[in-house]
Amino acid sequence: MRWCAPLRQACARKRTFLWMLVVLAGFCVREDLLGVTSIVRTLGLEAMCYDRLLDFLHSGALNLDTLTRVWAGLVLRAHPGVLRYRGRAVLVADGLKNPKAGKKMPGVKKLYQSGSSNTKPPFIMGHSCQAVAVLVEGLTDCVAALPLAARIHEGLVFSNRDRRTLLDKMIQLIHDLHLDFPFYLVADAYYASRKIVLPLIEMGAHLLARVRLNAVAYEIAPTPAKRKRGRPRLYGAKIRLVSLFDHPETMRVVPSPVYGERGVQIRLRVTDLLWRPVGILIRFVAVEHPTRGRCILMCTDLALDAVAIIQLYGYRFKIELAFKNALRVVGAFLYHFWMLCMTPLKRNAGNQHLHRKTAAYRAAIRRKLDAYHRFIQLGLIAQGILVALATTVPRPVWASFASWMRTIRPEACPSERAVATALRNTLPDLLADDAPDPILAKFLRERLDLARSSARRKAA
Repeated sequence: MRWCAPLRQACARKRTFLWMLVVLAGFCVREDLLGVTSIVRTLGLEAMCYDRLLDFLHSGALNLDTLTRVWAGLVLRAHPGVLRYRGRAVLVADGLKNPKAGKKMPGVKKLYQSGSSNTKPPFIMGHSCQAVAVLVEGLTDCVAALPLAARIHEGLVFSNRDRRTLLDKMIQLIHDLHLDFPFYLVADAYYASRKIVLPLIEMGAHLLARVRLNAVAYEIAPTPAKRKRGRPRLYGAKIRLVSLFDHPETMRVVPSPVYGERGVQIRLRVTDLLWRPVGILIRFVAVEHPTRGRCILMCTDLALDAVAIIQLYGYRFKIELAFKNALRVVGAFLYHFWMLCMTPLKRNAGNQHLHRKTAAYRAAIRRKLDAYHRFIQLGLIAQGILVALATTVPRPVWASFASWMRTIRPEACPSERAVATALRNTLPDLLADDAPDPILAKFLRERLDLARSSARRKAA
């Protein structure tokens, strides 16, 4: 309850809070990932609870903005292992394309997948999401991405005056977290943009990202010996960033600081140049790896060392691992809600423009989209609880694991799947008479379907 009790302020009523705890418990312990029905099966609930859970996820009694803000504040305040550099927390951000084939699901559109292969089609139908996570350390120096929030950011256009891009929506998502402390945002090359850098600087934060090899920057213009008429020149010589790899023998050689690499030597060159999109000095780091090739990183914090920049960017893949666990372990993106009155989508459809639809139709679309977001956010909170338990109390988790694994180390951080297995094994303790939370235990016991053997075992 340490990670759940503060979320009460996002619920309008106590009963809403209890249903939210039921959903979180279902996310943490369910064995299959088949939507709301798996929560009912895993907890052994009566059939009528299925409709109650659907009503809860579609209800405005759970305030999504408050839930997101409270969860982000709780993680950064209560987790003892939040990764910090120079007094700043480290956030990672990325996008996720979630396949969906429903013709009556708002926001579904044709999406392009970069890096397509024989097993990954170049185009899919689905929801385009963006997510933010914070990096946390475990007791044995393991680093994990703990999810904070995710939203569907494409597919629906409610007004033809809306000109916001995915970058604008990412900044809005970060702003909605209401972070009252400085941080670094680590992201891919897509987010190396003026629309990200300038708002972050206004927040007192910094961006650390990769830039494309064809990018250019400028030296500071030299001060003329004699002042001329007009505005002083700001930009000096134009520098192609790929030229930083010229003369590799003059580059600095250091051990690779990337997470998990040992005995690897890399070459780097660091320089501070003016970047025209933002008009300020940016620190650029050219990195040549013996097996991964060349990469150019940028950072808006000129006081951050080049080795630290490489190390922080090396943690970016942690959010990719978090996406994998969100999909395959927790099922945070595996919702199946569809809308009966919606106009069916055509194959390979793009954005759904709703500015000519009726107000009632737009309200119904927004209600369904909010249900998707509540499902996603609660799933990410459940995943965050699993990560928090894995990184703060690994020994009790392994003690309750009650299964076999070849690589069990009591002092090492378990995976989210191992934590979920441990919680599943302790589920009967939640329903016991001396449960840590008697109100939730009573709420669940009153809704158990005792006609099923699994529910009888839990009740016993």
